[in-house]
Amino acid sequence: MALTYRCLIIDDESPAHKALASHISKFDDLEHSGSAFNGMEAIKLLNENTYDIIFLDINMPVISGVELMELQPKRPLTIVTTAYSDFALSAYQNDAIDYLLKPISFDKFSKAIEKAKIYSSGNSIKKEDISCEKVLSIRVSGQMMNIPLTDIIYIESLGNYMKLYSAKLNLPLIVYGSLSSISSEIDSNNFVQVHRSFIVNVAKITSVTFKSLTMSNNEIIPVGRKYQILLDSFFR
Repeated sequence: MALTYRCLIIDDESPAHKALASHISKFDDLEHSGSAFNGMEAIKLLNENTYDIIFLDINMPVISGVELMELQPKRPLTIVTTAYSDFALSAYQNDAIDYLLKPISFDKFSKAIEKAKIYSSGNSIKKEDISCEKVLSIRVSGQMMNIPLTDIIYIESLGNYMKLYSAKLNLPLIVYGSLSSISSEIDSNNFVQVHRSFIVNVAKITSVTFKSLTMSNNEIIPVGRKYQILLDSFFR
């Protein structure tokens, strides 16, 4: 059975949806599986469904395309579709497959799809391995440790280092790295970034307010303004 790529269009303008949907319909192996007209809708759909490729506008209300990429580091292959050339660097820094300027010709669209297919086929085995991982492998004092993801309460950024809090350890582990780098190694269905300095395990949250969370170890974690929307999607 041939592989079908499920596609999500994220754009606040209806003409853009129609143009992209028309391009998608010309490919037998592409399926238009969802449409979102703002960042909030997009995050909800991404949390509730599985997509292979997203077509993402940059200039949207509430959550911009760049902010959405930052909030969803583990997301489907992303092709940016925008009228603005200024954000290309930010898009590629957030692992966009391609950056298409509107109006998008079918030829440019086709080339972007080919890039996405090549990337997908070259990383399919790696994605399967990651999806099966139940532990986080980290180096502590020169030794490798495997920490079960279900044991992690939250991870706190400390510049070039991080503090990892585990339910089974009395003291936090200090490891080298950043939240952006570690976010690709944890399950986005169970972990969410709630502040520029904190990623939390949703299962370890005991109470929620607009500005803070209380975790299972009774620590209170601040919630950043732009991350509130992402957190809300877990509790709707």
